[in-house]
Amino acid sequence: MDNKANSRYLVVAIRRFLRSILSIHDGTDIPATIEGIKRDIGFRGPTAWILIFSIFIASIGLNINSTAVIIGAMLISPLMGPILGIGLSIGTNDFETLLRSLKNLGIAVSIALVTSTLYFLITPLTIEQSELLARTKPTILDVMVALFGGFAGIVAGSRKEKTSVIPGVAIATALMPPLCTAGYGLATLKLSYFFGAFYLFFINSVFISLATFLVVKYLKFPLVSFLNPVRAKRYRFVLIGFLIITIIPSAVIFYNVIQETRFTIASESFINDECVFDGSELISKKVTFSDTLSTIDLYYIGNDITDDKKLVLQDRVAKYGLAGDKRFPITKRTFVRVHQETDNSIDFERKMVDFNSDLRLKILEDIYTKNEQTIQDKELKIKLLEQEIMRLRVNDTIPFKQISQEIKFHFNEVEKYSFAKATQINTQNDSVRMDTIPVFLMNFNPEMLAEAKLEKRLKIEDWLKVRLNLNNLKVIEY
Repeated sequence: MDNKANSRYLVVAIRRFLRSILSIHDGTDIPATIEGIKRDIGFRGPTAWILIFSIFIASIGLNINSTAVIIGAMLISPLMGPILGIGLSIGTNDFETLLRSLKNLGIAVSIALVTSTLYFLITPLTIEQSELLARTKPTILDVMVALFGGFAGIVAGSRKEKTSVIPGVAIATALMPPLCTAGYGLATLKLSYFFGAFYLFFINSVFISLATFLVVKYLKFPLVSFLNPVRAKRYRFVLIGFLIITIIPSAVIFYNVIQETRFTIASESFINDECVFDGSELISKKVTFSDTLSTIDLYYIGNDITDDKKLVLQDRVAKYGLAGDKRFPITKRTFVRVHQETDNSIDFERKMVDFNSDLRLKILEDIYTKNEQTIQDKELKIKLLEQEIMRLRVNDTIPFKQISQEIKFHFNEVEKYSFAKATQINTQNDSVRMDTIPVFLMNFNPEMLAEAKLEKRLKIEDWLKVRLNLNNLKVIEY
C-alpha cells in the first residue's frame, strides 16, 4: 500500500508541476482578447492603406529577392485580424462576427491581389527569384507552420500582459508573400503560380483559424449562441471534412517533393559513379523527375560513347533505385539519354543552347556578384590606404611658405607658429578609437587681450580649414 500511495503521490506531484509550467489559463483576459480580435477585423481607411503599402513592400522584396524586405512587409501587415476573427467566431458560435470576418478577409485578399498584380505588371524586373518560387508549391510542412503559428498567436493574444509574439507569428506563417506571388501569377498569366501561391495562403488562413478555434474552446470563451447537439455534431463533421479536403493536396505535393529530392540525390550518385568515361568529358547534365518516366540527359564532348556503354548505363539505373524500386519506388522508369558534340547535329546544338541558356545565366550572375563584391572590397582598401597616405604625408601637402606669407598679411598679430600631427584618442566608446589630426600652434603678440586672442584663433582655424581643405584641423594658442 505504501508503494502504491507513494506512486500515486508522485504522479499527482508531476501533474501539478506540469500544469504549473504548461497551463495557459492563468493570466487569460477573455473580454480584452475578444474585443481586440474584433477591433482588428475591419479593413477601412488607414488599415486598408497599410495593407496596400505592405503588399507593395512584399512584392518589391520578392522581386529583388530580399528576405529582409519581405520580413518588414510581414511585420506591418494587418492580415491576421480577420483570420483570427474567423477562428474566434466559430469557437464562440458568433455568426455575425463570422460573416464580418469572412467579408473583410475577402476585401483584404482582393486588395492584395489587385495591388500585387499592378506592381508586377509595371515592374521592369521579370526574373523569377527563389523567394517567389518558394511560394508556389505548398506542402504539409506549411500546414504545420500555420497550425503552430496560430497556436502561438492566439495564446499570446489572450494574455493580460501583451508580448511581441504576434509579429513573429506574422513572419512564421508568411501570409503576405503568397498573395504577392499569386498576383505575380495573374500578372504573368502563369496560373500554376497563382493557384499554388493562393493555396498556400488558403492553408495558412485555415489552420491559423483552426488553432484559434481550438484554443478558444480550450479556454472556454463564452458562447454567443447555443446549438442543439444534432446541429453541433453536423457542424463538427463538416469542419473535419473541410480540413481533410484542405490538407490532402498539400500532403500529395509534399510526397512529390520528397520523391523528387530522393530522385535528385540518387541521380547525382548515379552520374558521379557510373557516367565517367576515359576520353569523354561530361560538360553538363539535366535531371527531369516524373513519377512515371524520368529522364537524365548527359552532355559529353570528346571520344564517342558507344551504344554498348549507353546500354550499360541504362541497365545500371536500377541499382540506384531509379527504375521501379518495389519497396519505396522513386519513379517507375528512368531513361538515360547521352548527347555528344561529335555528332555535330543541329538537334544537339539546339538542345545545348536551350539547356545551357539558364545555366550560363546563373554562372554569369554568380561571376558578376563575386566580382562586384571583390571590386567593392578593393575600393574600400584603396580608400583606406589613400586616407592613410594623406595622414602620413600631411606635412608635404601643406605649403608652409605660402601659408606663412598669407598669415603675415591677414593676421599680423601672429608672431610665429608651429605645426605638428597629434593623436586624438576617443575614450567614450567601448573600443578605443585613435585619429591623427593636423595641429597649428599659434604664438600671438603678448600685448593682445585674452578675448582678442580667442577670437583671432577661431578665425585662423576657420580660414585654415577652408584654405587647406582639412576639416579636422585644430589651431591652439601657446
